[in-house]
Amino acid sequence: MYEMKPEYMTGIALIDEEHKKLFELADQLYEILNNEFIPDKYDYIVEVIDGLKEYAKKHFKDEEDYMVSINYKRLFSQKIEHQEFLGKMEGFDLEAIDEDQKQSCLELLNYVSDWLVNHILGSDILIGK
Repeated sequence: MYEMKPEYMTGIALIDEEHKKLFELADQLYEILNNEFIPDKYDYIVEVIDGLKEYAKKHFKDEEDYMVSINYKRLFSQKIEHQEFLGKMEGFDLEAIDEDQKQSCLELLNYVSDWLVNHILGSDILIGK
C-alpha cells in the first residue's frame, strides 16, 4: 500500500533507495494495523517506531552529507524538518499507544506517510534539481 512512486524520485540513487526503505517501514505499520491475527499490536508498533527513528537518523545524515557535498543552499531548512520528524518519533506516548493501539497506529501511519510525501515533494525533490 505504501511504496515509493516514480513522482517521489529525486534522481539521486542513495536518497531514493533510502526513501524506499522509509516507505517500507510505513507499509509495515499499515500491515500491523490491518492484521486481525495480532490482537496486541503494541510491541509491533513500538518496533516500527524504533526502526523509523534509527533508519531516519541514518537517512538524514546521508542526505545532509550529500547536501554538504554539493553546497546545497537549503541545508539548514532541511535539518530543521529532519529534527521535527525525529522529535515526533521520540515524542510518541507509549502509554497512549498501549491504551488505544489501533488509533495510535493509525495516527502514526498518517503522520509518517504525510510527512514523507510532503517532505520529498516539497523539499527533497529540489536537491536533485
